[in-house]
This record gives sequence, C-alpha cells and structure tokens, in this order.
Amino acid sequence: MALRTPDERFADLPDYPFRPRYATVGDGLRMHYVDEGPRDGVPVLMLHGEPSWSYLYRHMVPVFAAAGCRALAPDLIGFGRSDKPERRADYSYQAHVDWVREWLEELDLRDVTLVCQDWGSLIGLRLAAENEERFGRVVVANGFLPVADRPMPRAFRLWRAFALHSPVFPVGRIVDVGSRRRLTRAERAAYDAPFPSAAHKAGARAFPALVPTSPEDPAVPANRAAWERLGAWDKPFLTLFGAADPILGRADRPLQRHVPGAQGQPHARLDGSHFVQEDQGVEIARRVLAWLGDSAGR
Repeated sequence: MALRTPDERFADLPDYPFRPRYATVGDGLRMHYVDEGPRDGVPVLMLHGEPSWSYLYRHMVPVFAAAGCRALAPDLIGFGRSDKPERRADYSYQAHVDWVREWLEELDLRDVTLVCQDWGSLIGLRLAAENEERFGRVVVANGFLPVADRPMPRAFRLWRAFALHSPVFPVGRIVDVGSRRRLTRAERAAYDAPFPSAAHKAGARAFPALVPTSPEDPAVPANRAAWERLGAWDKPFLTLFGAADPILGRADRPLQRHVPGAQGQPHARLDGSHFVQEDQGVEIARRVLAWLGDSAGR
C-alpha cells in the first residue's frame, strides 16, 4: 500500500509556484515532477537526494527555464508529492533506479543534462551509465557512485544510525543542518510538507541503509558495472561541490580522475555544504548554463 500526501500540504510554499505533473511508474505508483520551460529545450534533469524533494531545486528551475532549457525535477518515490509505499521493505536501490528509468522512458527524454546530488547521484549515475544514449552531459553536485571498495566516513555511519533508530526524523531541520545558510521557518516547513506522519517517512528512513557499503550488497554488481562504464564516459562531465560537506565534500576528485569526460572541465568547490543547492543554487545554475554553451561549442 502507498500513501499520498494531501495536496493542501503543498499550498503556498515559498518560491515553489510550479504546476504539478504526474507519471505512473512501477505497480501503479504516481510520480510527481516539475516540468518548466520550452518542451523543445535541452532537458536539464535535476535529481534530489535524501531526505529532500524537488523543492531543493526551486531556485535553479527558473534560471534554466528562462535560458530556454526544459527544467525537470522529479520527486523520487517516497518523497515530495510522489506516492509513498508504507513499508521500508518496499524500497530498494534497484527499485529507485527502475522507477526513474520508467519515468525517463515515459517522457522519452534524450540529450539529457543530468544534475544530481546525494541519492540523486546514486540513481542518476547508474542511469547515465546504463542508458548512455539518453544522456548528453552530467553534473554532480555532492554525490558519488559507491561500489563498496572503501570505508564510509564516520559522519555517514552516524547519519545512517540516526535515520534507522532515532525516534524523531525532522526533515526540515535535517536539511537546515546540512546547509551553510540558515533556512527560514517557512522553508523548513516546506521540506516537512510531504511527511504529515511517521508512516509517510518510510522511504526517507530507508535510504541511508540502502547505500551499498559491503561487497555482499545486492546493488554492488550493477554499481561496479556502471562505474566501469563511467571509466569510458567521454561526454562532458562536471563536478560542482559544496566544500563544507562532511560526507561527500571530497568525493569530486575520484570522479574527476575516473571519468574521461571530466578532463579539462571547469570543476569547482563552492562555499556550501551537503545541500549545496540551498547555499549556491543560482550560482550552480549559472555555471551549468555557461558550461552548456561552452561544451556545445566544442
């Protein structure tokens, strides 16, 4: 069974005027997405992570749309306005990859510029590697593709334990703590909006435990195959990281070394933390637009 957050929870959110759109994925699950700008514009696909939703990209969507891009920001299943299966067991890494792949295919998106963060990177990099014909460029902003070949930072282990065992899971405050700037009360409430009850948070609670940290994890073979494909990815690949992220702030260098398309790109570490889109969203969008123009001219 899946829960659906009442529409009134999303009324009058600050800086989020976008018309809701929906697609059906999986076994009848409704997946919400933002779709702004001209339909024939270059698709810029923004994938959020844990425990946020498309609200994370509210300051970037208008910048891309105004520049003539098709700005797309789906809510992962279990988040935002998308349906939320009630049991943690309903969520798996592969299920999330499959749900977003179905959505991509339903919209028949091609020449996609992927912008991904946190779990958006775990899903997005898999999709780009496995469906290279649909993707033209990749921008990673505080994300990675784990293959269980290195120990996880202590900050991640603490976060995973908190998500699994804490009696409270205050989503708005979690995003606030993971940002350099302080969110307003209304912004924190907007991040809380999709989760009116503990039952609605099953997907958010499940995500940290789904990160493959052991070679025995069922997601590792597919991730390692995707990582190998990324080792031959020669399309443009850019990293724009929040330098103050205690978990992923230095994950950009391995990506730059591994992906051929990252060579010679204008990578940057910005004054931001894990939710760098909250700290530097407009700046990231402007840099990506400048980079799109430059890479198209090469």
